[in-house]
Amino acid sequence: METVASILVVDDQPAIREVLSWTLETKGYRVLTASDGVEALDALESQPVDLILADIAMPRMNGYQLYERVVENPQWVAIPFLFLTARALDSDIRYGKELGVDDYLTKPIKPADLLAAVRGKLRRARKLAQSSAQPIDFAQGGPIPRPTSGSDILALGQLRIEPGPHRVWLDGQRIQLSAREFGLLECLARQANKVVGLQELVKVTHGLDTDPGEAGTLLRPLIRSLRRKLGYPGGDLGCIENTRGVGYQLVPPSD
Repeated sequence: METVASILVVDDQPAIREVLSWTLETKGYRVLTASDGVEALDALESQPVDLILADIAMPRMNGYQLYERVVENPQWVAIPFLFLTARALDSDIRYGKELGVDDYLTKPIKPADLLAAVRGKLRRARKLAQSSAQPIDFAQGGPIPRPTSGSDILALGQLRIEPGPHRVWLDGQRIQLSAREFGLLECLARQANKVVGLQELVKVTHGLDTDPGEAGTLLRPLIRSLRRKLGYPGGDLGCIENTRGVGYQLVPPSD
């Protein structure tokens, strides 16, 4: 029997929370609610959530800030995140999508359209979770040259990568990375100073053949996490530069 999905609805208007909860619950979903980003984080800390549906304009912590907090947490980064907001200007929609959210829906929305978006994102998340459960062979079908031995070392300025034991140092400091983060960094390092395409990178990190749009969505949280672990503050591209809609490139950190 399929597990009932839990959806966290975040909106500061009680009437909207009630309508959204009723719409989702009638289709069998378990619904949690929060009135702003602060309450949403408390909910995420206390119980499992399969999808987040959040407004943007909220007190204390708005939807943008909530999204940033979610993708910074390795335990939450894979949760599908959808904005549902009255902010329908093209500039707002572009900004939301550039952040990397899974979908940007505008109010008012038909129940059928909302449910279709939720079902689609949950289905995609399940497929990604299933693929993540399998060991990732970073070379399978990909263009990355494999290490010739465990002693193979990539040295690029202050950055030092040992592919065999999956170890990374930056300016002499050991950096702890997840398997996907390491695969992403190794792929970029082996093609330093060259823009590596989104589809090529997502095949390395997720083992998926997909379109550039979805590849970019999957990669953005990983890129953000990797930059942070390499010591770059939020908003700083650091040594990983991006060409919008095309891919990323590693520029070796200077000595």
